[in-house]
Amino acid sequence: MGGMGGISEMPGITGTPDASDSEALATLQRVFGYDAFRGEQEEIIEHVVAGGDAVVLMPTGGGKSLCYQIPSLVRPGTGIVVSPLIALMQDQVNALRALGVRAGFMNSTQDFDERRVVEAEFLAGELDLLYLAPERLRLDATQDLLSRGKIAVFAIDEAHCVSQWGHDFRPDYLTLSVLGERWPDVPRIALTATATRATHNEITQRLNMPTARHFEASFDRPNIQYRIVPKADPKKQLLAFLREEHAGDAGIVYCLSRKSVEATAEFLSRNGIEAVPYHAGLDGGTRAAHQSRFLREDGLVVVATIAFGMGIDKPDVRFVAHLDLPKSVEGYYQETGRAGRDGLASTAWMAYGLNDVIQQRKMIQSSEGDEAFRRRAAAHLDSMLALCETAQCRRGQLLNYFGQEPEPTGCGNCDTCLTPPETWDGTVAAQKVLSTVVRLQRERGQKFGAVQIVDILLGKRTGKVIQFDHDQLSVFGIGEELSEGEWRGVVRQLLAQGLLAVEGDYGTLVLTEASGAVLRREREVPLRKEPKKPVSAKGSSSSSGRGKAKAVVAELPEALVPAFEALRAWRAEQAREQGVPAYVIFHDATLREIVTVWPTSVTQLGSVGGVGEKKLVTYGEGVIEVLAGLADGGAAAKTPDQAGDADPGADHWPEMDAEPAPEDDWI
Repeated sequence: MGGMGGISEMPGITGTPDASDSEALATLQRVFGYDAFRGEQEEIIEHVVAGGDAVVLMPTGGGKSLCYQIPSLVRPGTGIVVSPLIALMQDQVNALRALGVRAGFMNSTQDFDERRVVEAEFLAGELDLLYLAPERLRLDATQDLLSRGKIAVFAIDEAHCVSQWGHDFRPDYLTLSVLGERWPDVPRIALTATATRATHNEITQRLNMPTARHFEASFDRPNIQYRIVPKADPKKQLLAFLREEHAGDAGIVYCLSRKSVEATAEFLSRNGIEAVPYHAGLDGGTRAAHQSRFLREDGLVVVATIAFGMGIDKPDVRFVAHLDLPKSVEGYYQETGRAGRDGLASTAWMAYGLNDVIQQRKMIQSSEGDEAFRRRAAAHLDSMLALCETAQCRRGQLLNYFGQEPEPTGCGNCDTCLTPPETWDGTVAAQKVLSTVVRLQRERGQKFGAVQIVDILLGKRTGKVIQFDHDQLSVFGIGEELSEGEWRGVVRQLLAQGLLAVEGDYGTLVLTEASGAVLRREREVPLRKEPKKPVSAKGSSSSSGRGKAKAVVAELPEALVPAFEALRAWRAEQAREQGVPAYVIFHDATLREIVTVWPTSVTQLGSVGGVGEKKLVTYGEGVIEVLAGLADGGAAAKTPDQAGDADPGADHWPEMDAEPAPEDDWI
């Protein structure tokens, strides 16, 4: 650590365009409180500080914000951050100011006088970073303002918004190519946490960055446990998951429709889980209030459509749950990546069933896009279904999708690694399903959905079966060897493998070109066995026999838990007094390291990761007082050595990233 002077007392942390990497490292240590860069961060920062353009793919939680924040601090001038959100800019700026960084923003939430103050600070060289939405940057008045000041770097965050095939597409991003034309000597860095190689290339082309150097970090998030369970009664399954593994934890539950969001939030609240809804149909005040509560309170669950989460910079989200199937692997990865940004154990949990497949297929068929759009949407869905149905490591499937090599032996922290699924030769079962579809269409001229197909195979004389004389079909009752749930699993997997298709508004099943090979016994059909009950985590650090322990607490020796909770309570009080989210004070990972190291002086506290100079000055005495009080009172007087095998060298990282939150409401 450097001296005790806070950076807010300095006239900005500036340097020359060819500043050495040691200056960047010194800034990392002094401002952010970390001793070393991680992965490719140092190489990216050195390249941008030297004036080069960069396109960076780095997963949420990988520390990509540092890749433009540090060049903004080291190079002369102000770093301009183009971010597709306005609702959370204030929180981003607050977090930076807590570090002593002179940050500001300009957006439509400010009145004229507030914007004038920020403009004056920029022109006077009194800002290290300035956040702007792409809509504002497009304005001539904003560009004229920037031309009158000194710009260190342009950072284009969430650059995948430039992709017209992406679900986060923002037309205003297409105009950002003007930055290189109007300010050719200012380096640009485009960053995204989620992009395929095709999107990566599109970013480069549309932002007109032909000479940019490309950096691609690993997409692996080893602290996230990926689990997909067969959908039975999803709300009850979710409730059991939360009670058994994440009681008292903050998390996000994603649903497809507004109606489902409302019903799920009400169900959880009725059953003792504090939960609030979030979707574009709510008025702006309610959405803002629920978002603010989620950021500032511990243990709140938000049930939401995909309109929520973009821009959320909350590091201690311990789980992300999906009650409906995401439309793409990119969407799934981005949404699950909002968990565990502090590097601590977290869970990505999803309930998935036959109706999800049928519903998504119907949505694609009925979409207003052209044929090329439907083909692309179908390809995205096929990749998502492959992830759900794989019998191999789910993390490996994800990494393969993004063009990266997984561990050949599996990750050991997903459901298929923890409890490997059984597979079976489902060729005969597939033939029975396909034959039933054929009989209905050829003999009766009829098409039906999955429920009727399964009832026929099981020999169930339901009202609908009797009404259409389907008990007279030769296939009636030929499937009694499997249960109803198992047959639904067969149908689901046939849809996923493209051996069945969905047709029309009622989701009727029809054959595909590939079906004939199965019926002619020219193709085998391997299937996953449906588990008798949903798989739960084995050996997960987020699970506890008491069913109450949080992941971060479970990683600490029991003797240190009271100290951790005492520091969390102190942090909550500080956050309430300042009107900021608790993580702006310190991340859970930092508190965990503090109680592990147990500093007895402010100087010793300065050696803890995440405690920079400004935070040391602001909060150092308070932290030491809390620990001293605990030691004097005997609540947790054991040293780390006495408490057990703690790991003071564990890798914790500051995460300042912000996923995009659009200015307009989305579903």
